[in-house]
Amino acid sequence: MTTLARTTPQTSDTDRLNAAYALLSGRRFAVLTGAGLSTDSGIPDYRGEGAPKRTPMTVTQFLLNDASKKRYWAGSHLGWAMFDAARPNAGHRVLATLEDAGLVTGVVTQNVDGLHVRAGSKRVVDLHGSMDRVSCLVCGQTFARASIAARIDAENPWLSKPEAVTLNPDGDAEIAHVDDFVAPVCSVCGGALKPDVVFFGEFVPPEKFAEARDIVSTADALVIAGSSLVVNSGIRLLEHARRNKLPIIIINRGVTKGDGRADVKIDAGASETLTALADRLLG
Repeated sequence: MTTLARTTPQTSDTDRLNAAYALLSGRRFAVLTGAGLSTDSGIPDYRGEGAPKRTPMTVTQFLLNDASKKRYWAGSHLGWAMFDAARPNAGHRVLATLEDAGLVTGVVTQNVDGLHVRAGSKRVVDLHGSMDRVSCLVCGQTFARASIAARIDAENPWLSKPEAVTLNPDGDAEIAHVDDFVAPVCSVCGGALKPDVVFFGEFVPPEKFAEARDIVSTADALVIAGSSLVVNSGIRLLEHARRNKLPIIIINRGVTKGDGRADVKIDAGASETLTALADRLLG
């Protein structure tokens, strides 16, 4: 069994990659991913270097303010078109390959873009939901996002995609002048609709977190890729891994809240590093 040895700030990039490989070799591991994995697919990161400062809409604003609901749905509609056009990158694909090879127990993602499933990963827990689903806040009816998008287009023929839309990581987009926008409602009961994503101010559903915890519990190690671990759900999974005495590897450009608790921290791109590790683990 490999003896755990934490890397230090003086450790070289090659040594860190070697240390990560040594910890993962012969082990099945769980993977937690964040926005940093999807940047190579054209979806921006909230907190990465150069990310614009913004204040996402809270669930309270969405639920209690009709103007906020219109602004969100108009921006989310334009953002969804760009999300839907995004394609899995090498990082998503290599995780699916590692799962097929029996090395990955499952993927827990903080992203709402659905790219892991589209890449072929089978056991995926989307902690914060997925933009491709919509539900009614009154009767609970669920809808495919594509059908809601078609209705929005039909009810808002004036809404054309601007030449430059600022896409945000949650599938929202920045646009103005939405007073005339007709927000979608439930075709069953007429209630308000909401994408099946966890807004700021909401909590991850307990059953969803339990699924994520189970993926970590059945693993021999935890790899965290592209997450700054600012969101509490990620830290909770890291701590669960620590309590189970699992080796922890963090791959992220820049500092994360979990760096001091990782056995190996690799300050590099998530996709390229996962690909390099996979080449060795599958070789």
